[in-house]
Amino acid sequence: MKSFGYAAHSVGSPLEPFSFERRDLRDNDVAMDILYCGVCHSDLHYVKDDWAKTVYPCVPGHEIIGRVTEVGSGVSKHKVGDIVAVGCMVDSCQECDQCKKDHEQYCREGWTGTYNAPDRQTGDLTQGGYSNNLIAREEFVLTVPDGLDISKAAPLLCAGITTYSPLREWNVGPGSRVGVVGMGGLGHMAIKLAHAMGAIVTVISRSPDKQKDAEALGAHNFLVSKDADQMAAYANGFDLIIDTVPVKHDVNPYLPLLDIDGTLCLVGQIGPLEELTTPFMIRGRRRVAGSIIGGIKETQECLDFCARFGIHPEVEMINIQDINTAYERLERSDVHYRFVIDMKSLQA
Repeated sequence: MKSFGYAAHSVGSPLEPFSFERRDLRDNDVAMDILYCGVCHSDLHYVKDDWAKTVYPCVPGHEIIGRVTEVGSGVSKHKVGDIVAVGCMVDSCQECDQCKKDHEQYCREGWTGTYNAPDRQTGDLTQGGYSNNLIAREEFVLTVPDGLDISKAAPLLCAGITTYSPLREWNVGPGSRVGVVGMGGLGHMAIKLAHAMGAIVTVISRSPDKQKDAEALGAHNFLVSKDADQMAAYANGFDLIIDTVPVKHDVNPYLPLLDIDGTLCLVGQIGPLEELTTPFMIRGRRRVAGSIIGGIKETQECLDFCARFGIHPEVEMINIQDINTAYERLERSDVHYRFVIDMKSLQA
């Protein structure tokens, strides 16, 4: 399949127009034209090779909304014309215990990323959604439910499910006390989702400047982490804290905020943290945990949940030609709260 998109060709290089070929359609494959693609902070990490594993050229993008153009002979879930979605994964072994539990993101053999990963059959590098089309295995193509605005839904495929999954894992419901650290692409979704689940949501921020925005998103309370008196007042005040900060930081100040058996779940930073001290963990059986995206079944559940409650990310629509400027703004945290690329702009 002839394809066209924007790719990074080396460390530090800007994204530029790039022509390439995708693999032939297999019996269990779905081909789609890409309509919208979200811009994730991990896209920036890959382009910059921050995790020392990028293979160039790299076409990023794993928050994808598309329209089906062709299906393989064995496909039964999707048909030509359907509006569908693809997130961070396009394949996994499908045989291990985790895959059979619908936790493909924890596949024992490693899941195949939507971009910058070797295809399980050919070894060819996968390329992502900053492009005009995509081919993905049927099992990893999701249905976009009625009720979702497809121009805004793309970030649900990463930012949405990344925060939805730990909220479900730790059984958040009416009356649950949930803290959210960081109010960017992930954090603003955590607020909306936890609020819809009936939780009492508190945003934890270093500055009071974001309080009005937090309340508009659904937060009930706002805690300034630099204010020692406020922090002391919230001691033992949370059942779950979702930490969405995407850089190295100190989590120790948040541990006394957890109640007995409370959990601090890290979903933002992939890499080192400041040294962890254990007294508050030991004295309250508190946990520091991590979570990454969600399985395909749970991601579909997230999409359906958002459609039912009318939840959409807050997005700024951009053209693909503006992607390098968007990356510069992303590094400055100058986005409220997620960029989405209108892929019609690629035709220009």
